Amino acid sequence: MGFDYLKQKRILLVDDEQELLDMVVSILNEDGFQNIKTAKTVCEAIAVSETFQPDLAILDVMLPDENGFNLIEQLKKSADYPVLFLTARGEDDDKFRGFGLGADDYIVKPFLPKELLFRVSAILRRSYKAENPLVKLHDSEIDFERAEIVKNGEHIPLTAKEYDILSALYRNAGRIVTIDALCEAAWGDNPFGYENSLMAHIRRIREKIEADPSHPVSLITIKGLGYKLVMEGK
Repeated sequence: MGFDYLKQKRILLVDDEQELLDMVVSILNEDGFQNIKTAKTVCEAIAVSETFQPDLAILDVMLPDENGFNLIEQLKKSADYPVLFLTARGEDDDKFRGFGLGADDYIVKPFLPKELLFRVSAILRRSYKAENPLVKLHDSEIDFERAEIVKNGEHIPLTAKEYDILSALYRNAGRIVTIDALCEAAWGDNPFGYENSLMAHIRRIREKIEADPSHPVSLITIKGLGYKLVMEGK
């Protein structure tokens, strides 16, 4: 699967069942979504949203203190980001009320993981389709849409493996990505024995993104652990 810059979007997940929260977070994580915060009540959700500033909220209707319909009204007062209801309440009246309050979609439990991912991706693409997925580094930019590096006005194409490695690094920008995780991103479920190949690809990536590949400032080695991508301004 190609890199999707929308996977960097911040998702607020609100449900009072810990098992459901854990399951949805796992589903989203496995698909590349990492910026996720959870809440179990309306009060907690509002507090989290004020500091987290989500790009998408996934809400249950039935919550301990108030309901999801009250919550969407309160969230929409401060920011107009998309909302997906994920709830056991599947009556038509509930769906109409949810959509009437500004919800972008409505899924009834139980649900299939693929359905959830499809709906989340569709909402994000509709809501943020005008964004430019250009990633600014210290001496260059990554254009994931065109699979190339832009440096000093030159457009330098990325190979498929370089693209996969940079995608994994960007999904975890500012954090250490282990050698095993990068090998798995580039070579699949059986990544063992590719450490030397990874090092060669890292070297070529640095030649494309760094002003001085021998003294990298964007793709940093964390000795004994892995690598970290440092974005401009981060």
